[in-house]
Amino acid sequence: MRGQEQGGQNELSGTVHGPAVQAQTVYGGIHIQSPTAPQPPPHPPWQLPPATRITDRTAELGLLERQRRRSGHAGHHTLVAVSGLGGVGKTALALAWLHALRADFPDGQLYADLGAQSPGGPADPGEVIGRFLRALGVPAAQVPAGLAERAALYRSLASGLRLVVLLDDAASAAQVRPLLPGGPSVTTVTSRWRMPGLTVDGCHSVQLEPLGVDEAVELLAATLADDRVAAQPEQARALVELCAGLPLAVRVAGARLAARPRRGITTMVRALTEEHDRLEGLAIDGDHNVRAALDLTYQELPPEAARLYRLLGLHPGTEFGDAVAIAVLARPGTAVGGAGAPPDDTGTPPPPGPGTAPDGAGAPTAPARAAPAADAPGAARALALLDLLHQANLLTDADEDRHRFHDLVRLHAAAKAVQDEPPWERAAALRRIADHYLATATEAEWAVDPQHRTMARDHGPGPVLTEEFGAGSEAALDWQERELPTLMAVLRLGRTAFPTITWQLADALWPLFLRRKFYAEWRAAHEEGLAAAEGLGDTAAQCRMLTSGGVGELGTGCHERALEMFERAARQFRADGNALGHARTLNYRGLAHQRLGRLDEAARYFTRAAEALPGVGDVRAGGLARLNLADVALTRRRPTEAARHATAAHTTLREAGDTYNAARASVLLGRAHLSRDEPDLAEAHLAPALTALRAMSAAYETARTLHALAELAEHRNDPATARSHYDEALTLYGTAGRATSPDARTARSRLASLPGPPEG
Repeated sequence: MRGQEQGGQNELSGTVHGPAVQAQTVYGGIHIQSPTAPQPPPHPPWQLPPATRITDRTAELGLLERQRRRSGHAGHHTLVAVSGLGGVGKTALALAWLHALRADFPDGQLYADLGAQSPGGPADPGEVIGRFLRALGVPAAQVPAGLAERAALYRSLASGLRLVVLLDDAASAAQVRPLLPGGPSVTTVTSRWRMPGLTVDGCHSVQLEPLGVDEAVELLAATLADDRVAAQPEQARALVELCAGLPLAVRVAGARLAARPRRGITTMVRALTEEHDRLEGLAIDGDHNVRAALDLTYQELPPEAARLYRLLGLHPGTEFGDAVAIAVLARPGTAVGGAGAPPDDTGTPPPPGPGTAPDGAGAPTAPARAAPAADAPGAARALALLDLLHQANLLTDADEDRHRFHDLVRLHAAAKAVQDEPPWERAAALRRIADHYLATATEAEWAVDPQHRTMARDHGPGPVLTEEFGAGSEAALDWQERELPTLMAVLRLGRTAFPTITWQLADALWPLFLRRKFYAEWRAAHEEGLAAAEGLGDTAAQCRMLTSGGVGELGTGCHERALEMFERAARQFRADGNALGHARTLNYRGLAHQRLGRLDEAARYFTRAAEALPGVGDVRAGGLARLNLADVALTRRRPTEAARHATAAHTTLREAGDTYNAARASVLLGRAHLSRDEPDLAEAHLAPALTALRAMSAAYETARTLHALAELAEHRNDPATARSHYDEALTLYGTAGRATSPDARTARSRLASLPGPPEG
């Protein structure tokens, strides 16, 4: 059962930032202390990608530096936007400048690809700020859910720091604005589009033009690193003119020539001129020469490398790891790189097999049919082919063992896939990419929450290859977070290409959504998954999407929407004759009513769940229903009733091996005894619960236990112990992201009401 933790939601009607005092009559001295200034993170982030060689951008670098000095002398934040044609070198210029500033900005470098050209759409500013906050040392649980709150926290943290921020490939001023840190930092935005909207934010714009002929010839000479440019100066000038001064095109042409040291520049000039008509399919702002250079480079690739290049063009994300390259070249029953036959005469791969299980039914089973990509036959050859693509300047490094296409190159590769691969080969390769992400996400799901993985995972004909993300649940969550943009792109693509993967991938992302609160993606993934399940007519999958998605809606405070989703799942379970699934929705619906303040209705649903679930085979979920009943009874100030339910819940959950929820039941039982003026019995339950919850690093429930122990200390007239427990509880409420919850507000109020410590 998921979503049973009864944390309160933020019920404040407004938010105050900074110190504030509201009082009618005040006697005695008043002391107001502002929050301390933000501190640099203990390990500053250095996220900028490596700088690459640039040629004669002296004027632009000087312009950027003069703007920085002017803003810095005035004590202002420096904001510059570098815009220009794709491939003109905007990012290279920004990196060359920002890397040179490292000594003057010791608090770190932040980098984000805002994905204006991403097939999955531009990056969400809230997600980007969440990554920045975690890089600056904010625990994941303390990152607020909403964009406005995230942006406010980000500005507060950065206000006293000297940071360098690069926002690469921005789509609009509106996307950029929440990401501006303020303070003494420097922010550089790159975009294909001019951004006059940022002028109101004090932005200075730099329009980057293609290189002049002389500068482009210098870049060509640096790329070749031999004497051909000096020996054929006119041909070199003709070549860079055909490249339109775009650094990308010049580098690709130079790489081709470098691979053929005996070839004269004249030969390439002739070839580019002859192939000019082939550029029309990739025309960008009237410039066709990039396509010609890419075509020529592609033609000189070894056949295996050319095949890898065009199949990687099918990848739906902007970057990928080694495992994707190994997966796209794999074939059922063959080594990597082997040829494949069409799966059938329709030009499409076989449909996924059946096997969908009902919501939560069955025991969890470990992921199957997947193997680490590094162990696949031919993996070494695939990695060697990747190196060839890097040497040809068709790929760039995104990170260690991660790769990125320039967006024009990716489009070129995708076009070559359509041109040179039969439909069934493209469909099979795309399915292997999707299977790779589904299988690896499932491995991560299993590592974090093995109890959740009870639904089917259907793969294509294989082989199914996974990425290795390291041991432990945090490494698994980190992998899911890093790959989230690509996983969402696979989800959306799968809606029409392979809908089974769409809902199964949404299901596999449950641990990430639950623990790191990507609420926008949580909703979008389950909406896509629900639509895919509806298209398949898979009612069990529909119910899973409704219940898991409804829990996400509870987290965002959309309690009515969550209730509608739970009610719809209940109707479907009833129509399918699934008594177990229907009984489980009783708990979900009770939670929604409880969050809506309808305690009588919540109690009715929890009572029905407690009675029905053991009879349909889920004794543990029945215990959770009893736990929820105890919580409601305490809220209604019925401690005897609460003690009865908590005792029954504790017994059931302990016997089921659920130590976490058994400890939660002990806390409720302790609180019930305290309400009945039985402090010794209260302590007998609270103390061991605290020990158990501390061991599980359960921040929120540990905070609630300390809160109860603080009230117990107050009952015993021990303000020093109460103060200590309240202080720690408030710290843990913040760690768990519940600093503004009703529980935290109550603890803060009671702490403030305690008598002060004795003087001296």
